[in-house]
Amino acid sequence: FTTQSETYVSTHPKAFISALIIEGMFNQMSPDLKKIKKYFDGLDKSIKDTKHGKKIKKNLDELLKPVATVAPIEIGTVAPDFSAPNPEGKMVSLKESKGKITIIDFWASWCKPCRQENPNMVALYKEFHAKGLNIVSVSLDEKAEEWKKAIASDKLTWTNISNLKDFQDPIAVQYSIKLIPSTFIIDATGTVVAKDLRGAELKAKIASLLEK
Repeated sequence: FTTQSETYVSTHPKAFISALIIEGMFNQMSPDLKKIKKYFDGLDKSIKDTKHGKKIKKNLDELLKPVATVAPIEIGTVAPDFSAPNPEGKMVSLKESKGKITIIDFWASWCKPCRQENPNMVALYKEFHAKGLNIVSVSLDEKAEEWKKAIASDKLTWTNISNLKDFQDPIAVQYSIKLIPSTFIIDATGTVVAKDLRGAELKAKIASLLEK
């Protein structure tokens, strides 16, 4: 890569061609990301906002982002606290929604198996809520109206929260969610006591936990 074009970039922050030159830097055998970032940061805002400018930023963000190594949450570990907006836009945290036994349920309106499991959850909640069962449903929806419609039609009367970010939802990332439905059952101390139970198996587990 010629120093000539690099000089051009650093002296022409408002030139569209500077963005094209920077974009070309990604095509080197091992692109020098720090250098690319330095040149990109030096560009004028008008160039950063072009299609090419945005593409460079996206590439940089992807390549420079720290690889998050999130350990899966195992049985016996304490469930990390989280908070997200409910359908009314109010921030709700796991801490304030906990019962004696809490089910954290990851789902989405577009997920057929989740929707098929919802009537079981509704029956479970009706039966055990008075005895101390709480449910916190974390939706991986992206569209608020679809999420709200599903809550209403499936009659999910417990705590519902979502960042509307699909699998990029920070809570889903924190809990290493790769598939839904996914459930975590936590006890009053916040410790995970079971994972991914459904239907009759889930009901039996909740009943035995609440008897203790």
